[in-house]
Amino acid sequence: MKRIFLVFLCCLFVALPLTASAKTESEAEENMITHYFENKWNVKTSEIHSELRFIGNAARLVLPNFTEKFFRFANFFLDNFGQIKPLSRTIKTEIKYIEREDGTKLRVCVYSPKGETDNLPGLLWIHGGGYAIGIPEQDLSFIKCFIEASPCVIVAPDYINSTDAPYPAAFNDCYNSLLWIKDNADNLGVRPDQIFVGGNSAGGGLCAAVTLKARDTKAVNVAFQMPIYPMLDDRMTTASSQNNDAPMWNTKSNEIAWQMYLGDDYQTENVSKYAAPARETDYSDLPPTLTYIGTIEPFYDETLEYINNLNEDKVKTDIRIFDGCFHAFDLMSWTTPAKQARQFLADGFKYATENYFAKQKE
Repeated sequence: MKRIFLVFLCCLFVALPLTASAKTESEAEENMITHYFENKWNVKTSEIHSELRFIGNAARLVLPNFTEKFFRFANFFLDNFGQIKPLSRTIKTEIKYIEREDGTKLRVCVYSPKGETDNLPGLLWIHGGGYAIGIPEQDLSFIKCFIEASPCVIVAPDYINSTDAPYPAAFNDCYNSLLWIKDNADNLGVRPDQIFVGGNSAGGGLCAAVTLKARDTKAVNVAFQMPIYPMLDDRMTTASSQNNDAPMWNTKSNEIAWQMYLGDDYQTENVSKYAAPARETDYSDLPPTLTYIGTIEPFYDETLEYINNLNEDKVKTDIRIFDGCFHAFDLMSWTTPAKQARQFLADGFKYATENYFAKQKE
């Protein structure tokens, strides 16, 4: 998502006169500009965290919402120019392939700390992008955060996006990646009693879905999960998901993305809980869960409901709420909320590596 955001970041300079509080010849003109941008959107400028207002309004002007055409363009860009290894003296990167049932191969990126590759926690990390866009390499900042917080082995699948195939293609790729981690734990240097799952946005939704199926099938005992500002509910009945025009991701983008991901099942009762985890009714026996969320984004209410459901079934949770923050605010790494979110994530991950274990069945 960060790389996708950079695609149109250069266009923001066009919006500078419109979003900046530039000095005007008269106080009246300045007040008029402020009033215009305060009332232009349902999610008011004043509701956005002060450090995120400029970049947020600029993003809303340049890209009001995502479209299928943009999803396809972004994937073309990422597939052709985004698959690069990180230039790091501390992180080792390997490309592996998992064979699918149809004989095609799923590309996975395996990240680990150089010089320390035995008996480490294993993390299945799933990138975001509305189920429609993205590649593992876009999340290198997350990869670095986890490995620096506590040495681990991270497997990041290049799952099939909905521009190429609807559910269950992406889900199957991610779930099979989890099975692959368990089956290859020794070769990967992963301790089998510390298999974690995490992801952001749609990756957070896939994280929750994969963990649900692992619990249901008892094929893998997941010790910890991190569905970060997850995309969980296709029904879009919560208050925060409706008429939301906050920056980066809004109601219109959400509708388009769910329609692409669910295909013919969109707006029906045929939607699987593994496609939209908010449809689950039993949250018992799920692993300890960490997440964070901004108050003005579409997924705010469904994330709180998910955590509340986990709490009701006695699952340990840790959530941090960021006032005035929109979707993917943590990618604005120079801002205070992003720094706080990343520290919360790093601290929570380190705590999990020291405290959460789940033995695999023989």
